[in-house]
Amino acid sequence: MNKLFPTQEIGSLAKPRWRVKGYRGKPLSKEEITEAVDWGRKLGIEDLDELIKLLSETDSGDRKRAMLEWSAKYAIRFFESAGLDVVFAGEQWRSEMYEHVIRKTTGFKFLGCVKCFDYRYFNKAACIDKPKYVGSLYLDEFLFAKENTEKELKVPFTGPYTLVDWTFNEFYEKRLSGEFRDFKRRKLEAKREFLFDLIKKVIRPEISKLVDAGAKWIQIDEPAATTNPTDEEMELFLESFNETVKGFNCAFSLHNCYSNYEVLAKHACKLRNCSQLALEFANRDSRQAGIGDPRTGYKEIKLFEDYGFRGDYGLGVIDVHTNFVEPPELVRDRILHVVKMIGDPGRIYVSTDCGLRTRKWELSFKKLKNMVLGAELARKALK
Repeated sequence: MNKLFPTQEIGSLAKPRWRVKGYRGKPLSKEEITEAVDWGRKLGIEDLDELIKLLSETDSGDRKRAMLEWSAKYAIRFFESAGLDVVFAGEQWRSEMYEHVIRKTTGFKFLGCVKCFDYRYFNKAACIDKPKYVGSLYLDEFLFAKENTEKELKVPFTGPYTLVDWTFNEFYEKRLSGEFRDFKRRKLEAKREFLFDLIKKVIRPEISKLVDAGAKWIQIDEPAATTNPTDEEMELFLESFNETVKGFNCAFSLHNCYSNYEVLAKHACKLRNCSQLALEFANRDSRQAGIGDPRTGYKEIKLFEDYGFRGDYGLGVIDVHTNFVEPPELVRDRILHVVKMIGDPGRIYVSTDCGLRTRKWELSFKKLKNMVLGAELARKALK
């Protein structure tokens, strides 16, 4: 993109109450329908009478598909109205980043919910057989987004290392139980076999479909990348990423958040076909204005540079886990501080730290608007 400091979403947007209840076939209150209409008008959504009719019914045969499409359209318009340059559908088609993939892949059994952070949970599964690709994970979502925006699209895609790391590995550990006496070695080899079967049988076939359908940019989400910071595990993560993206005519970026960046920085230069690292920094930073000492949250950028990473940064300048609305001037100062650190403003995309699924729409919209305004102030400061 030729524009300096292009702005991008990272992934999720909170699902509105009308989307959640409507998808489940539950009746909506007058207030919930009014909320959908008010946001629809604010975002310039067409044919709102059709949505009102849908929300007032509970027995429509294609209601679930219609709810996905309406909420995805809202999310796309939401990002467009905030002024973002790179958008997607707010993950409105997905139950949750992990469960969405596992539920659409055979070889798994869900065991129950576990806490991931704050009051958020995910439905954890066990691998009980070899994974098998049985249907598209993200293709319908991508095709709908492609038809409903002229903005650049970036597809968030849950990475295989995280999927494997968050899953009980029953099948492969049992399979290798007689081959390795050393427990740690057996677990690592079982994880490796699980990981590369998943990549070969599920992940790469889905990427192939997305690329064939016109996807130009896929963001691999790997929150678990540094969960196990040993050299062996990090090499396994690198190998899995490189195998995932190998040979595709498509740009790939890596999103990693709330992680150990001292560990990731050491290995990031070994990532292949990775044009951008989308990283979180705003939640680590002070709220004080200025460039230099006040910018306490961005020191790890120097580590990535020192270890030889030369791709772009999806620079987290908005904290998604607080209701504080960052002023445009603070966003500007965070951007300019990193420009000074790396010496090349063309390597910076402006981002939220992570997805916005934990924030209400009103707050998320204010945060994104100020992010866009802050990026414009940074551009003006360099003219």
